[in-house]
Amino acid sequence: MLKRSHGVTLIELIIGIVVLAISLSIITSVLGPLYVKSADPWHQVRAAELGHSLMNEILAKSFDENSNRSGSLLRCDEAGAQACTAQADFGADCLHGGSSCPGGPYEQRSQFDDVDDFDGLNVSGDQISNIFGNDPRMAEVYRSYSLQISVSYDNPLTKRVLIEVTTPTGAVIDFAALKGNW
Repeated sequence: MLKRSHGVTLIELIIGIVVLAISLSIITSVLGPLYVKSADPWHQVRAAELGHSLMNEILAKSFDENSNRSGSLLRCDEAGAQACTAQADFGADCLHGGSSCPGGPYEQRSQFDDVDDFDGLNVSGDQISNIFGNDPRMAEVYRSYSLQISVSYDNPLTKRVLIEVTTPTGAVIDFAALKGNW
């Protein structure tokens, strides 16, 4: 008498493969977004470092082009002092002076001497550098980041500085501060 062997039929094998495929697709669809999001905290820390560093650089500058940098008691817009720069004139200053500067040349970041010079500064990728522009490691570290800076009057005595740092994942992290005219 022949013994019947107990094995797996082709139908059972196909059903097992289908069940395994369904379970693996469910697991990967749940874990996939977590894998993508796992880099977010890393990018947020880098963006915070970049934003804080740039904000410190900006706030260390003078309130206005017409502010006395020698520690005078007069501030721009006070009686007997020059008027503060109009918001329409914010941005890098013309190197040859005057209010009109068609075609430049304009100050470079290392020459910025007041807060509103940073208005409209957009930097990304390999343009991100330290204040002196001489640290190539920064361009490598922040290769996929971008910065946008805007400066506006919050009121006649303060300017609002807003820095938007965009991470490689597209998240935008805002930094804001006020620079006072005192």
